[in-house]
Amino acid sequence: MASLQDLIAQKEALEREIERAKQQGRADAIGKIRALMDEYGLTAADLAGKSPRAKAAKSKGGKVAAKYRNSSTGETWSGRGLQPRWLKAALAAGRKLDDFAL
Repeated sequence: MASLQDLIAQKEALEREIERAKQQGRADAIGKIRALMDEYGLTAADLAGKSPRAKAAKSKGGKVAAKYRNSSTGETWSGRGLQPRWLKAALAAGRKLDDFAL
């Protein structure tokens, strides 16, 4: 039976060997990836999804131009979503939506 010191030495040797194998595997993988990138003309931005095509497909929403304005207060509404209180009150008072159009 091996002594404790022998087992510890074997463990350390195995850990060093595992680390070398990991580093070699990473280096091989990086080499393959670089070769494929060169072959297909890819960049790191393509891999990260930051290509112009991906950016255009990702963009959503943003501010919408105002379509209606309260002339007395300057408040605006884009015509999307719920009507603001000022507009609801004015419509209830008999004014028309077209009165507030820009």
